[in-house]
Parts: sequence; C-alpha cells; structure tokens
Amino acid sequence: MRLLPAAIVWLTVLVPAAHAAEETRPRVGLVLSGGGARGAAHVGVLKVLDEMHVPVDAIAGTSMGAVVGGLYASGMSAAEIETLIRSLNWQDAFRDRPPREELGFRRKQDERNFLVRFALGLKKDKGLVLPPGLVQGQTLEQVLRNAALPVAEVQRFDKLPIPFRAIATDLETGQPVVMDSGDLVTAMRASMSAPGVFAPAQREGRLLVDGGLVENLPIDTARAMGVDVLIVVDVSFPLYSRDELTSPLEVTNQAFAILIRGRTLEQRKKLLPTDIVIDPPLGRFASSEFSRVPQALRAGEEAARGASASLAKLSLSEADYRQYLAARNTRSTELPVIDFVRADAASSQYDALVKETMHDLVGKKLDKELVRSKLSSLYALDRFETIDYQLIEDDGRAGLQLDLRRKSWGPNYMRMGLNLEDDFEGNSRYNAAVRFIATELNKLGGEWLTDVQIGENPKLFTEFYQPLSLASRYFLAPSFDFEERSVFELRDADRVAEYRVREVQGGLDFGREISNWGEIRFGVRRGTGRRRVLIGDPSLPASEFDRGGYFTRFSYDRLDSIFFPRHGQQFDLEWGAERESVGATRSFDTVRTSWLIARSFERHTLIFWTDMGTTVDALETPENSFALGGFLNLSGLAPGFLAGPHYGIGRLMYYRRIGRGGEGVLDLPAYAGVSLEAGNVWQNRRDVSFGDLRTNASLFFGLDTPLGPVYLATGYDEGGDQAFYLFLGRTF
Repeated sequence: MRLLPAAIVWLTVLVPAAHAAEETRPRVGLVLSGGGARGAAHVGVLKVLDEMHVPVDAIAGTSMGAVVGGLYASGMSAAEIETLIRSLNWQDAFRDRPPREELGFRRKQDERNFLVRFALGLKKDKGLVLPPGLVQGQTLEQVLRNAALPVAEVQRFDKLPIPFRAIATDLETGQPVVMDSGDLVTAMRASMSAPGVFAPAQREGRLLVDGGLVENLPIDTARAMGVDVLIVVDVSFPLYSRDELTSPLEVTNQAFAILIRGRTLEQRKKLLPTDIVIDPPLGRFASSEFSRVPQALRAGEEAARGASASLAKLSLSEADYRQYLAARNTRSTELPVIDFVRADAASSQYDALVKETMHDLVGKKLDKELVRSKLSSLYALDRFETIDYQLIEDDGRAGLQLDLRRKSWGPNYMRMGLNLEDDFEGNSRYNAAVRFIATELNKLGGEWLTDVQIGENPKLFTEFYQPLSLASRYFLAPSFDFEERSVFELRDADRVAEYRVREVQGGLDFGREISNWGEIRFGVRRGTGRRRVLIGDPSLPASEFDRGGYFTRFSYDRLDSIFFPRHGQQFDLEWGAERESVGATRSFDTVRTSWLIARSFERHTLIFWTDMGTTVDALETPENSFALGGFLNLSGLAPGFLAGPHYGIGRLMYYRRIGRGGEGVLDLPAYAGVSLEAGNVWQNRRDVSFGDLRTNASLFFGLDTPLGPVYLATGYDEGGDQAFYLFLGRTF
C-alpha cells in the first residue's frame, strides 16, 4: 500500500510539472525571407533545427521562403523537402509546357516549322497581347500541389501542423497581403510570383505578385502570431559594388535590391536581443541559379550550425520533442476514393471536357501521378493559362474540382518565325513566316490555322481542324495551299536550268490521333501548277500541269526536342497517288519516308537519321523531283545541288552539350558536333546503288535560342567541294 501515496504524488506533482514545463517554454516563430534560388538555404537551416530538436510554433515566409515554409508547415520534414528540391528539374519547373514527349501530337507539330516558341495573343480591341509573365507557373504549381496534398482540405492556416502565414503584394494597390487561410498551394504560388517572370496569381478576387516587393522579411507578421522568440533566416541578395554595375540588367537588379533591402533593414531593426538571426553565406549566388541548389542547401546548413549555441537554448529533449510533434495538428496520409470530377463554376464551359478526360479517375483511390498526367494532357491542348485542382467534399462524397483558366491573351494567337541560310559566298536564302491560330471555335475545340510565308519559298496555307469528339481523336481537316519554290534540272550531274514552280491546291483530310505520339491521315487533293525557267536556256518552254489524287500518311513522334533531340524517335511514311481520274495530268505514285533515332548519355548525343523517296511512273519533270544539298543534306554541296525522282540519304551525328547551357533558368544550351552523311539522287530506279552514294561531313556549333536553333557550320564533299553556313531554323 506504500506505493499508492507515491503514485498520487507522481500524478499530482510530477505530471503537471512536466506539462507546465512544456507550456512555459518560449513559443518559437520562424521567419523565412525571399530570395529565389538562394531560398534553398532555408532547407539547410530546417535540417539543423530538426536535428537539434528545436520546435517551431509558427512560420511566416515570403516568396521562396513562403514555399519552403509552407511545405514545412504542412508537416513535411526538412529531409523530405530536401529530397523534393534536389529531385526537381528546375529547368522544367520554370517551363509551362509539359515535356515535349507528353504534348498532344498536334501541339508537337507546331514546332515543325521554323517558328518562335512563344505565341502572342490577338484581340480585336487590343491588337497584339503579351502573356502576363514569361512563366505561368503551371509546372511548379503542380509540384507544390502534389507535395501539399495531405493538407488539401485545411482552409485555415492555423490548423496546419504548424501555423503559417505567406506574404504577397496586391498588384493594384501595392499593399502587402498576409494570407492566413484558403488554399495553401495558391498562397505559396502567389507569394513567389516575381513580376515579369511569373504571371500574377489570382486569389480571392485579388491580383497578387511577389511579397518581397513590400515585406521580404515578415518579422511583424511572425510576431503577431503570438511567439516569444524569432529565428530569422535572411537570404536577401546583397548590393553590387560600383565596379560590378556594368550592364543594364545589373543596374535593374540593383534597383530592385535597393527597394527590397530598405524594407528588410527596417524589419531587422525590430528584432529583440533574444531573437536569432541566420545569414547564410551565399555571396553573389544569383537568385536565378537554381542549378546550384545543393550549394545553397550547404550554405544554410553551415550558417545554422554556426548559430548552434543560440539554437541550443531552444532545443528540447528527445522525449519532449516527440511530445511536441505528437501535439501538432495531424497531416493525413490516407488518400480518398474519388466519387466525382467536375469543373468549378468559373470553368463551367469546360465541364464536359473535364469529365471526358478524367472520367477514369472516378471510383478509384486518388492517384497523384495519374492526376498529374491527366492535367498535363489537358494543358497540352494549349488553351489554358493554368489548370489546377482541389480536393472537395460534396454531400459526403470526395471529388476533384478543376479550375481551368483560359489564356488571358487568347483564344487567338500569332507566332512568327525566321529561317536564314548564308554560305558566306554571297548566296543567301531566307524565309519569314507568321502563323495565325484561332482556337475554341466550337464546343469540340475546332481550330483554324493559317500560315503566311515570304522569301525564297513563299507560302499560304490554311486549314480548319475539326475534332469529331472531345477526346480529339478523330478529325476532319479541309485545307487550301499555295506554294512557290525553286527546283533544278540536272543532266549528267550538271545543272542545266533552275525552274520556278508554283502550285495551288485544295484538300480534305480525315484522320485519327494515336495517343499523344502519332497520327494517321488520309486525304484527297486537287490543284493546278505552273513552272517557268528562272535560270537557263530561255527557249525551254513554260508549262502548266494539274494535280489530283490521294495520300496516306502515318506519323510517329516521341522526340524530346525538335531542335536538338537527345532521346526518342520520329518516323514518317507517306504514299501519294496522283490519278487522272481525280484531275491529274498523269497518274503516278510517290513514296517517302523518314526515320530519326536519338540516344544520349550525360552530355553526349548520337543520332541516326535517314530519308528516302521514290516516284513510280512519273514524268521526269522538275516539280516531281527530290533535292539534296545544304546543311545536313550533303553538307558540302550547295542547297538543292542535286535533284531527281529518286533519292536516299543517311546521317550519323554526334554532338555534345557544352558549358552550363540548359541548366539555369535563362541559360541557352550550346552544342558542338559533327555529322557523317551519305546519299544521292538518281534519275532511274535501276541506278540506285549503295556503291553510288556520295559521302559528306560537317562540323558545327549550335545554340538553342528562343528564335530557334542557330548553327555556324562547315561542310565537306568527297569531290573536294566545301561549304560554310550560318543557319537559323529547324533542321530535324
């Protein structure tokens, strides 16, 4: 019975004392500043806090600090956040489009002409309209959505495992906006919407941009959350010295840094002697250098360990830290079964599209990767500025509600392009093109595409593309095409004339897209043409001809890039049948095929690429000829140097990515390479022979620019001919 009084003493004295110790410990607030890529240092600081068992009772963050802080507040550990940001391809995260392999087949074909990647909007009342930012944030927002899914239903940020605040700037009023409720992901996304880079975020009726403009170090906000001591991590960019201000970009960055730094210093003056300030040693680490995230992590960890003496005063014992973790609001790990999918009220016109695309999610447990894939397929339609989703509950049923925001600069667009080839011997060829696309012409997503091209090869092409279902598989496509081009007539390997050929034709195609990688298309064509002598014997007569017939084409495209592919394949096979019964001057057949395979390891890429074509029973006329010559088409010969009704060429290429191109957000990938080429044209099929192939080679330097690929190259022919090229435009 002596044990009973002891137990009573333990229950009445020791347990309350333990709770009193827990209740009387100082409440710790964490302040994380903005700083772009420099903000990865926050994760290094969090790792040390976790290791030292330092509790965090509230978090306030701005920009990248809001992203890291929001993920930590959602219940993720520092180690989990580190794994996420190390695994993230930041180059892709700052691109809106999914990887090219995931695009719909029609959108892949948009780049097969020499067109600039960026599309401008066309509006009757405004003319040309630019996107509101270089990046709409779709990819990064979905990364955050997947990471924060366990707290998707939490609407008040005080109910997160750690209470949280994110700071943004109201773009209309210039006032700071403290976000303490609503959707966590949109709050993080709004806080880091750097003007000019990310499009402004729309949230609760406000247009929001990066909070760093008004409150980059939200000390007042954190203090208002009822904390006793602050841990402040400042990754703000330091000011340049006078000697470093050598370009307009650096001067502009300095102006922003002065604005942000002035407000930051005002906030730091409000710190108390008991607060802890951590300044990671990041030096001139640029806010855009996401390729150096590991270095920023190490800098944050180093700085936090340097403050370990101060942090130790806040550290808990193993048992107390476990108790602290257990007392936090829980982070759900159970994913619900989806009972319905729908568009939200603002996107109601796309409800049928949402249900058609995502119906196979219903009745199954939420699969984050499948949802990501489905959203990518919707985004690949290229109609939407952003597509997001939320988990909701309606009458006890769990569902996905999608927010599909149509492009604010759409739905009509214009893309421009330039193709230039110069051989440094006074011969140059150029083409300038513009493409107009009118989208969403009807409920099934009809499009009207028109290409206008001037220069060496004038063109006018227009096509109305009408899907026959919401899934956009079967389609009809009436079209009209005008084209003028130069072709050569050869006699015993000598040019005897250059003709100018003009063709006009109309057509009607029927086809089906195969998943997102292929298309099969059937069509009928009817048109007329005329050829005239441009250079050569003036006694050669001009002539007119008629076109009419059918074609079938199968296309396969899984290349990761149309400019500098590193992996994947592309294959095309087309059979054309000119028939007198459809109006052709003479019946004949053509077959043409192309196959490209790309394989890479680290920075090295190997490409095998072959083209061939033949005509059957055709008159030997210039308009029915295939041509070779020019960069990567027997590079040592002038463009169009060889022409005939039968041709074949194979290429083996190697190139290496040089420098850091492609790893930073704004870097331009650069490549150095070599090609070996073997091919020829033949006037008669019986003359086709491997022993008759003409061998060529090239050395080139290439740059992947926003205007398209640019090459500086030299080509060599087995006969001793040599050509030099400055080439702008697509080659593959």
